[in-house]
Amino acid sequence: MNSGAKLFYGIGTFFVVVTVFYFIVTSSVKDSGNVMGVEWAGGTGLVMATLLAFMLAGYLHLTASKTDIGPDDWEEAEIEDGAGVLGFFSASSIWPFWMTVSIVVMGAGLAWWHLWLVAFGAVMLIWATTMLNLQYGLPPEKH
Repeated sequence: MNSGAKLFYGIGTFFVVVTVFYFIVTSSVKDSGNVMGVEWAGGTGLVMATLLAFMLAGYLHLTASKTDIGPDDWEEAEIEDGAGVLGFFSASSIWPFWMTVSIVVMGAGLAWWHLWLVAFGAVMLIWATTMLNLQYGLPPEKH
């Protein structure tokens, strides 16, 4: 089990303790401005955070068992052990800009409650994301 899985198992365990404590404390609050009982909005958020932490921990645990040990889990690793190619990043791509523009269009549609503008922004976002993914997969004459 790698360090990321251990970290998220610890966070999930912490959230379990906090969630139980939260439900106990909110069910016993007695004041004039509160209806007696559990406060469900915060409790639901804590339960969802707990499930998310354990989901990530399980994913990291399963992927760590299928892959080789990484340099971040070596006891005597050096900085150079983690060096290497991290991936290919396009220096001059226009598609992240168009993705941002489409998110702004969707946000403006939500702010003014124009659902047609939200739909147009969603179509723009799908188009820009598709073109970003196909940027180097299409021949130059197809751009």
